[in-house]
Amino acid sequence: MVITLCRWVFCGFLFSLPHLNKNFPLHKHPLYVSVTEISHNAKDKILEVSCKIFTDDFENTLTKFSNTRINLSDQKAKEATDQYISAYIIKHLQLKVDGRPVSLQFIGSENEAEATWSYFQVNDIASVKNIDIMNDLLYESYETEINIIHVMVNGNRQSTKLDRPETKARFEF
Repeated sequence: MVITLCRWVFCGFLFSLPHLNKNFPLHKHPLYVSVTEISHNAKDKILEVSCKIFTDDFENTLTKFSNTRINLSDQKAKEATDQYISAYIIKHLQLKVDGRPVSLQFIGSENEAEATWSYFQVNDIASVKNIDIMNDLLYESYETEINIIHVMVNGNRQSTKLDRPETKARFEF
């Protein structure tokens, strides 16, 4: 409970930074950060994956990726934008569990005030000894992109930060 609360406070702080400095217009912010959370649900044998990305940065990147103007707040286009979100993240976030590549299954997405969450899962993961991650989300768009990764397995939480151009992380449990 405390870890979850701290995570939300930290993420809330990161995603509220644009409003702390009057020198930054509301559509700009001083940091380019995404947060990826991976949690093993041993009971259901599922690896749960969520990504939190600044909405404006994600829209810009998805627009380049799809060659289509993306507005993540447009509920009429949600089905199409979800397809772009899924394709983009699956291309830029790849996992190996115990040395075996796994496929992310898109569950859905939702928008908060400044951020967009996207949700994935990997089925049939009974146990986890190690996870290798390749994460280059938004690297093609922002030279100072930072990707924070949190992994939870058997109640053990590990975290790391990838600064562009670094793309790989390994977690052992």
